[in-house]
Amino acid sequence: MATPRSPQPLDHTFTAPIEKHGAFATYVTVPNSAEVFGTRRAVKVGGTIDGHPFTATCMPSGAGPHWLPIRAALCKLIGKDQAGVDVTFHLDQRFS
Repeated sequence: MATPRSPQPLDHTFTAPIEKHGAFATYVTVPNSAEVFGTRRAVKVGGTIDGHPFTATCMPSGAGPHWLPIRAALCKLIGKDQAGVDVTFHLDQRFS
């Protein structure tokens, strides 16, 4: 059984448009994710979206960058759920 990792600091801020197709109902594409995470595998992260705290698992797209799914409750909290609307993320922790 693998031992859980302690959160590792991360400092990556980006703004990206909401997307609504493919594997997740609502998500954004994380720019330069392979370089930021050092892997093309799934990575659990924490931080803020438009100033509100969240955690999520960034999933590999298979074509390069990771996708970061946004839960419906979080979309409602920030008042943004339409495709094409920009959201700002600050990723400050990596859990995996």
